[in-house]
Amino acid sequence: MTDDLAGLAGLLYEFGLLKRYKRTGWLVAGVRDPESIADHSFRAAVLASVITVLEGGNPERAAFMSLFHDTQESRVTDIPYVGKRYLQATPNEQVTADQTRGLPEPVGRMMGEAVGEYERNTTLESVCARDADKLECLIQAVEYREQGHQNVQPWIDSSLSALKTKSAKRIADDVLTTGSLEWVTKVLNGDEG
Repeated sequence: MTDDLAGLAGLLYEFGLLKRYKRTGWLVAGVRDPESIADHSFRAAVLASVITVLEGGNPERAAFMSLFHDTQESRVTDIPYVGKRYLQATPNEQVTADQTRGLPEPVGRMMGEAVGEYERNTTLESVCARDADKLECLIQAVEYREQGHQNVQPWIDSSLSALKTKSAKRIADDVLTTGSLEWVTKVLNGDEG
């Protein structure tokens, strides 16, 4: 059993890089200490579950896909859109297959299926997970804008235009008209309901 699980430690250490690797698009926008890839994936998974349950799908499946949607970046890093114009990236399914080679078969199959479904973008859950990815970027851009970063509007605009589901669009509209700390004021004033 130990030999079967030996590769898992390496994968877990590899995925730990996602906590340290920064989202490079924010560096382009002038954010000095941007969120990590793992930071992004966490809120994207939460958003995927919320959007999907509102759309009538399986929130667990969408959140699960969101957890794995950027794990390939432990090997290829987060290439900003301007860089993608000049680089030919390996498909995420292939990177995931390489990451899971030699691991217990159920682990490789589980990750491969999650990434494959996300990349095919043909199920309600995958569409919602992709909307969550874009909506998380929009929310982060709004937060950075409130912190004084002036160059984030293109991220807001492109994220907003990429949304497909009614629920994600409605959440985006609410985000764009709500301050990121309004929830704190409500809590302090006892207006949580």
